[in-house]
Amino acid sequence: MKTWADFVAMKARGEKIAVLTCYDASFATLMERAGIDLLLVGDSLGMVLQGAADTLGVTMADMEYHTRCVAAGSDATPIITDMPYASDSTPAMALDNARRLIRAGAHMVKLEGAKCAVVRHLKAHDIAVCGHLGFTPQSVHELGGYKVQGRDERGARQILEEARALQHAGIDLLVLEMVPASLARQITAQLAIPTIGIGAGPDCDGQVLVLHDMLGIYPGKTPKFAHNFLQQAAGVEDAIARYVAAVKAGHFPTAEHSF
Repeated sequence: MKTWADFVAMKARGEKIAVLTCYDASFATLMERAGIDLLLVGDSLGMVLQGAADTLGVTMADMEYHTRCVAAGSDATPIITDMPYASDSTPAMALDNARRLIRAGAHMVKLEGAKCAVVRHLKAHDIAVCGHLGFTPQSVHELGGYKVQGRDERGARQILEEARALQHAGIDLLVLEMVPASLARQITAQLAIPTIGIGAGPDCDGQVLVLHDMLGIYPGKTPKFAHNFLQQAAGVEDAIARYVAAVKAGHFPTAEHSF
């Protein structure tokens, strides 16, 4: 199984990192066979599995359950699990909940926003952490909906400063969601840790999509940054392999998928 140092080495040699959300054992097995680098148990399950309008109703019990399912189908692929809404409000609460997710099978937890004190507390207890900046779905109401972040100079500067602060606090990876490609390029160049983009242009060190968007099976609006890899594929596993190959070759995302 790759370590977090292996992903830093991938960044250093320019090898792209392919990530997908995953919620069950069957898809975990298919993704592992297709060569995915990281599995993300996303709180996006609230929308694509539970039918909610956002991620805010997803519980710790939901995340534990789906993490166990993914872990059962994966032998050698690291698993990142989202900390759901309000589960990381304080460092002590975050540590308790992160330990629950690690016990369920996660190798790293992901938290949204510039929660540097929480990151430091988790790292002090040997828990790997992935940050998440730009559009943060758990703040959808505060942000006024699903909007690109960092378009103006002030917003871009804030995201860049938060990225630096999170790296200093100890994060191992950083997801950048729905930010201008130029900003993602700048952040990626300045950080020593890998960046994983979703709607953040082609210059991040890796890419992630929600599984259902990548397969074109989510009944909601398809995001600008998504692509249906199932359309030209022989089946689901082939679609996943095509996604991995496109990310690795730098063919996805393109300017068409960027802001």
